[in-house]
Amino acid sequence: MKTNWYFEPVKRVMDIILALALMVVFLPIWIVIPILVILDSPGPIIYRHRRVGKGDKEFWMYKFRSMVHNADEILFKKDKKLLKKFKDSDWKLEKDPRITILGKIMRSITIDEFPQLLNVLKGEMSLVGPRAYVKEELKEQQRKYPETEAWIEDILTIKPGITGPWQTSGRNIVPFNVRAEMDAEYARKKSILEDMIIILKTPGAMFSKW
Repeated sequence: MKTNWYFEPVKRVMDIILALALMVVFLPIWIVIPILVILDSPGPIIYRHRRVGKGDKEFWMYKFRSMVHNADEILFKKDKKLLKKFKDSDWKLEKDPRITILGKIMRSITIDEFPQLLNVLKGEMSLVGPRAYVKEELKEQQRKYPETEAWIEDILTIKPGITGPWQTSGRNIVPFNVRAEMDAEYARKKSILEDMIIILKTPGAMFSKW
């Protein structure tokens, strides 16, 4: 694996500058979306979820709430059929009944992930990086795909990102083993140039869902 000494400090400076710039440019989002979330369905504005970061350290990842309140409780405690479908589909649901009307719109252009800029400023995430996985997901998926164990080790050497290689490749609906391999390859490269390319490709990837 590459050990570019400048990668992490340069990446951190880029993260702080770009995160602050995006928060200023898209300031109306911080005003309008919380109001819409409250009007759309009862519950908190910000949804917090435990994810695994660099060094296998867990953190709270933030999102604008795009699901009904207590969506995790519904999935893991109340709806066994939905949970089985969720796990069988590599921990994602193409048509998730828990998503609100506003949530579908936000997810279609990934506005729900905007609060993750706070995670970036806190140093828990980067603008570009591997997906922030759930700890239980990593354990179960490695049992399902044993070949991914070495890839996960590489992935956890860097911070997870808001966007990344598989999200901008046009292949964001892919099985876990394919995502993990792409994320691991990104982690091994440690390339600022690739980060810049992914950032430039992200707006197109966002609106390609429409």
